[in-house]
Order: sequence, then C-alpha cells, then structure tokens
Amino acid sequence: MAASASISKTIYFGAFIHSISLSELEICDKGAIGVDSNGVIKFVQRDIELARVYDEHADWKDAEIVKVGGNGFFFPGFIDTHTHASQHANTGLFGKTTLLSWLSTYTYPMESSLSDLPKATTVYNNFVSRTLSHGTTTCAYYGTIHVPSTNLLADICLARGQRALVGRVCMNTDLSPEYYRDVSVEAATKDSKASIDYIRSIDPQGEIVLPIVTPRFAPSCTTECLTALGALAHEEKTHIQTHVSENKGEIDLVASMFPDSSSYTDVYETTGLLTSKTILAHAVHLTADEIALVKKRDAKIAHCPASNTAITSGCAPIRHFLDAGLTVGLGTDVSGGFSPSILEEVRQAIWTSRFVAMNTSDASKLSTEEALYLATRGGAAVVGLEKKVGGFEVGMEFDAQMIKLGDVKQGGDQEGVFEEGPVDIFGFESGDEKVQKWVYAGDDRNTVAVWVRGRLVHKTGRFTIA
Repeated sequence: MAASASISKTIYFGAFIHSISLSELEICDKGAIGVDSNGVIKFVQRDIELARVYDEHADWKDAEIVKVGGNGFFFPGFIDTHTHASQHANTGLFGKTTLLSWLSTYTYPMESSLSDLPKATTVYNNFVSRTLSHGTTTCAYYGTIHVPSTNLLADICLARGQRALVGRVCMNTDLSPEYYRDVSVEAATKDSKASIDYIRSIDPQGEIVLPIVTPRFAPSCTTECLTALGALAHEEKTHIQTHVSENKGEIDLVASMFPDSSSYTDVYETTGLLTSKTILAHAVHLTADEIALVKKRDAKIAHCPASNTAITSGCAPIRHFLDAGLTVGLGTDVSGGFSPSILEEVRQAIWTSRFVAMNTSDASKLSTEEALYLATRGGAAVVGLEKKVGGFEVGMEFDAQMIKLGDVKQGGDQEGVFEEGPVDIFGFESGDEKVQKWVYAGDDRNTVAVWVRGRLVHKTGRFTIA
C-alpha cells in the first residue's frame, strides 16, 4: 500500500513555492529539496544547479531525481480540515434548502444508505481519489454512525496513503430520523470506541490515519451524550470534530435545547468537548465571548466558505478571527460545499472576505498569500500536524503536489483543446503572477502528481520525473 511503500532518497529539483508566514510566500525559481527514504526533508537549497547539489551532498549522488520545469512548481499538499466523505454522492445537491432542511432532505438518507458496504466502498474510494487529485494530502473526514462503514473509510485512506482523521458520527436526539441515530448514549460511546480501536489497530503509530471523536453538532446529541463523548476523547487522547454557529436558525435551536448554556460554544465547554484538539467547523456567527472562549481553550476553526454560501449560512469574519489569534484552516464541507478542491476554497475564502469587507472595511479582505497559508500551514495547525507538514523545511515530511500550468504557444491556440487546464501562461508573468493565475483559475488538471511522506499517491498522464 502507498502508506508503507518503500522509497529511495529523492531530490525534487526545480521551482518550489510555500508559505513562510501568514502574509508571505517564498517563491524559489530553482531549488532542490532532498527527501530521505522515510519521506523526511533532509535539505532545502535555493538558487542552485543540480551539479552543485551533488558536490555539497556527496551521499545523494545515487538519489532519484524528480524535476519540474517550464511553468511548473512544487507546492505543499493541501489540508482539508472539514468534510463529509459520506455525503460525496450528494455533491452539488442542495436545492433551495438551508441547513436543517438540507440535513433531512439530502444528508440523512444518503448517510444511512452507506451501511451497505459495497455502496460505501464505491463512494469512499471515489471521494479519496477526488481529493487526492486536487492535491489534498490530509483530510479530516466525517463518516457515518456505522462502525464497519467508518472503518472502511480508514482502510481506504491508509491503502491510498492519504493522511486522514476519520470519525464515526454520533447523534442520539430526535433531530435525526429514527432510522439513523444512536439508540443510546452507551451505544454512541461503545461504537465510537470500537472505531477508535480499529483505526489504531491498522495504524498503531498514527502515521497516516488517526481516529477523531465526532459528535455531529450539539442539537443532534443530548447533554449526556456530549459529556460522554468529551470523556471518551479525554480518555483516548483523540482529536474532536464538530460544528458550531453555522446558521442562525441552528443557533436558536441550540439556545432552546441547552438553556443552561450561555452560548453554542459554551455547550461544548461545559461537556468537555472544547479543547486544544477540537476542530470547530464554520463558526460563522460567533459572539465576542465565544471567540474569547475558543481562544482560551486553543480550539481550532475550519472555515468552509463555499458551503456557507451554498446553504446561505453567512460569511465568517476570518480577518477578525486571525486578529484575535485563532487558528484557522479551510474545509470543503462536502456536500454542503460543491467541490472537493481546497484550491476552490482558497478562492471562496478570498471572495467571502470581500463580501465581509463590503459591510465593514477593506481590512477584512484576505490576500492570496493569506488564503494559501490557511490551505497549508493553517490547516496543518488545525489538525495538529504543524511540525510535520504544511511547508518545505528540514525535518518536515514531504507532502507535496507538482503543479503544471499551461504554456500558450506562439500565435495562440486555434483548436480550443486545452488539455493543460484553464490557466494560460504567456511568458511575461513573474512567479507571483503565475501563482495568482493558478489560484484564481486553476483546477485538478494542473495537479499532475501528489506525494505523502515522499510516497507518490496520485499522478496524471502529464507527470514526468525529468
């Protein structure tokens, strides 16, 4: 399997780009990244010829060479901090619904049907392939309430070599249909523990796949269930993922169901679910007190701009969150979101910040550099992997994608066949301008190869090593 495949020392030679801070990209036109047989970056050199790399690293002369030239570059793998693998087959289906009606109309019937393992195999295999094809090397996945189906998703991620946090979804209130809910608090914790144990049995070191405790969202669980899941996460030392303040109707529902809590976020605080390992999806309508509480507990935010627009939830004030010191990454939130692409979320995050700016000030806008940071280093921090992935630094593991952009030939195309994707490079563009064209017009056709821990996990016909 890709996760454990044997690899040799490899030098990745050519242009590379990565975030070195929230507001700054490093664009190196000619560099060398040396990755050892464990997938760990051993050296990063800039403005260098290959011959000099050999001179300075004599024991790497037999290393494999992977080159990117022309309008190509290496970029860190994307990190999707929030998505529902079980909803993949519904992608693009949300009609005229808002959150609560969308759940009952589309989501619960689809998720329930994945108790059928052949169907789940088809959906999960396809979704993991889709996310990898878009350069996503790490994903925080929601499964279903079914243990076998959730375990299957973990198996597929491990086999394909994609880093993943995989969670069995928990819900025990009558907000969920009777045919698709936990029968008791005890069943919710027992089945969650079973999935945790299984995931740890297939990847004991947690190098690729990790379990994550997953209460769907506060209204889907009783106080007793939330408290039991908080205790389980504490005992098992797992991450936690859930939703918060996505939609105003949902917030009103939470207030009515949990009258003793001062806010939606406080529900998680009082049940032991708000920790430094908690991923809170959406957070569109957090109050000032909630932002302060999230900061105090060092919980993390998964910003899902495409989904928030699609089901008319609102525009999360990400600049305000960043200024407040919150840790933020991006999530596709399929199938509320319409695309498995984090690059699409980069665009949507920028557009959403501009919608916020229309009602506040230009200070609310996110730059291209900032949105790419959220897609990589920001996301790594959300899922607890900031020391391992998100950039090209010595000691980090090589999670990366090779990007190739279209080269406009002399005289221009006259046939209308653009196999290299939608990005047109005419030859006058600077490195920064190439990045901007990729961000605003690129798609999976530009992602020609993807690596996780130095293992090749996806490639297209346009990938060559020299």
